[in-house]
Amino acid sequence: MSLAHFSDHNFKEEVLESSLPVLVDFWANWCGPCKMIAPMVEELAKEYAGKFKIGKLDVDENPKTATSYGIMSIPALIFFKNGKVMDQLVGALAKSELKKKIEENL
Repeated sequence: MSLAHFSDHNFKEEVLESSLPVLVDFWANWCGPCKMIAPMVEELAKEYAGKFKIGKLDVDENPKTATSYGIMSIPALIFFKNGKVMDQLVGALAKSELKKKIEENL
């Protein structure tokens, strides 16, 4: 499985220090739209394995990281490159839209 699982403990190493661009899906178990996009995020993680690191961060279990990035609404999808935020999307979206953003941030 290519989908990464990020946490307050591994965020710096896995996301900020990654040699690949990273997409972090900030989500929670109780969030309906988060569950709607989950299969799509998993598919894209497999599709872009080795080119783009894609993973999830549960905002309830990892409040420190979610708070530090000002996450107020979920799902929130944040693109990182070289430790910096490059782009951000909020809410459920079509796979084609997300794929376009991934390509833009490669």
